[in-house]
Amino acid sequence: MTQEQTTENSSAASNAQRFEQDLHQLPIAALDVAQPDLFSAGFAPRYLARLRHEAPVHYCAEGRFAPYWSITRHSDIEAIELDTETFSSAHANGGITIGSSADDPQFFPAFISMDPPRHATQRRVIAPAFSPERLAQMEPQIRAWCAEILEALPRGEWFDWVDRVSIELTARTLALLLGFPQERSRDLIRWSEAMVALPGHPAYTTPENKMRLMQECFGTFDAIWAARLETPGGDDLISLLAQGEETRHMPKPEFYGNVLLLIVGGNDTTRNSISGSIVAMHAFPDALQKLRADPDLLANLTPELLRWQTPIAHMRRTATRDVTIRGQHVRRGDKVILWYLSANRDEALFERPDDFVLERPNARRHLAFGFGVHRCIGARLADLQVRTLWEEILRRIPAFDVAADSVRVPSTFINGYQQVMVRLPRPGAA
Repeated sequence: MTQEQTTENSSAASNAQRFEQDLHQLPIAALDVAQPDLFSAGFAPRYLARLRHEAPVHYCAEGRFAPYWSITRHSDIEAIELDTETFSSAHANGGITIGSSADDPQFFPAFISMDPPRHATQRRVIAPAFSPERLAQMEPQIRAWCAEILEALPRGEWFDWVDRVSIELTARTLALLLGFPQERSRDLIRWSEAMVALPGHPAYTTPENKMRLMQECFGTFDAIWAARLETPGGDDLISLLAQGEETRHMPKPEFYGNVLLLIVGGNDTTRNSISGSIVAMHAFPDALQKLRADPDLLANLTPELLRWQTPIAHMRRTATRDVTIRGQHVRRGDKVILWYLSANRDEALFERPDDFVLERPNARRHLAFGFGVHRCIGARLADLQVRTLWEEILRRIPAFDVAADSVRVPSTFINGYQQVMVRLPRPGAA
């Protein structure tokens, strides 16, 4: 073990001890769940559970992203998602994440950060890319990639599942969806990671460093956009935006925002679902045994996985008027955080919520993709990738080990993994 790894492990242990102590000793008013280190240490679900039980509508006055309200119960989040007049997603009002701001140059307007009716007009333009017919056309290619990726994995030695499987499949699929060169598909991942990185991230130490990488992305897509305008007729996402009456004349910041939305949405949700799937199957071996015995359970795999993993931890709304929620007075302009990670573990709806249960009858009630008009447009594609990958895993991988020290993403927005070490048996091994 290197000195750097020893220091990191010591810091992680110290954080875990502090988080455990704070969870039990801090008064509920002082609890701040929006701490990236809390998520990387795996403590966020426990903090959210305390809020859910003691203060389901909770005001945090001090902290990195404070002040903000936390909404932690499933029914409350559904109701807020449906009330788009009172709770705005608009970029001008602050956008969709706890740290976003219209005044911050790293955040751009996109259709996800628009309120009705503008949101629907732009969403309709790209909807054909996610139609059942289009996904049926994509399925053979995705299946071929799954087989190729799995066959190339080493046997008998540890490797990083996130890099070799999760990123590889999502990068290829995302490039296909965008009409982006496959040989450069990993660039999409670099840009996605830059976009969601918080200040101080080791790879993006300054805002200027982050913006330089994002400008590289914008320059690349400027060229693609110009080519699509010159040669219309394609069915990829950029072609659809270039052909859409509501989008072909959009301002550059809006184009960039939509590109980033499609990249991040196509990468982080599916990528962390795939990473979470191998972790879940290792942590709940009975589920894996049931899946091997009855492949029909694959139909419920993605919904339960999305509920259990919840790759997007939260979405943010901004109150457009004074409103009362469970007796708490939320003022106009207040930041309201919808913790999907909490809603998907809400005991009021999900029995044994911390367990991964393939047969769960109401798994599709999860909020991992949001709810209402902002529900993720790529939900079917995510299901296709996860389900197809596991169909191929069941055919090709008889067993696997997962190391205990998986590395989580230090983010309050992305609930996922930086590294998951996996080992497959050598050929012929028992």
